[in-house]
Amino acid sequence: MIFEQKEIQLQPYKRGFHSITEAVIRAFPEIKIIEKGFLKVFIKHTSASLTINEDADPSVRVDFESHFNKMVAENEPYYIHTYEGSDDMPAHLKASLLGSTVEIPIAKGRLNLGTWQGIYLCEHRNYGGARKLVLSAFGV
Repeated sequence: MIFEQKEIQLQPYKRGFHSITEAVIRAFPEIKIIEKGFLKVFIKHTSASLTINEDADPSVRVDFESHFNKMVAENEPYYIHTYEGSDDMPAHLKASLLGSTVEIPIAKGRLNLGTWQGIYLCEHRNYGGARKLVLSAFGV
């Protein structure tokens, strides 16, 4: 049984949905030694999230941002937690809707994603800064 874990820090991204699949693979070459297993990716933040979705056409990520901004609007009069700006509470809500973890099968030393799938960093703050991820791979 193999178990590898590391923490990485991503560059700061502007608000939106960003493909980070290649960054994760580059940062964690230990995946190559796993024949069968899983990779868990966990984000250590409450105003950004992770998801897996269409990664071939960048317009999908633009549509995700547009939809989530409509679904969870800023400046709602009932928000109490507004100390860090109008994007703060909506960012927490969006992060809870999408989640902090994704899990991907590993097969023959590679992430076993679907043809069009990729990992998204979902940055919900206007100025979120660098984000930390914990990568945990296990298998045989």
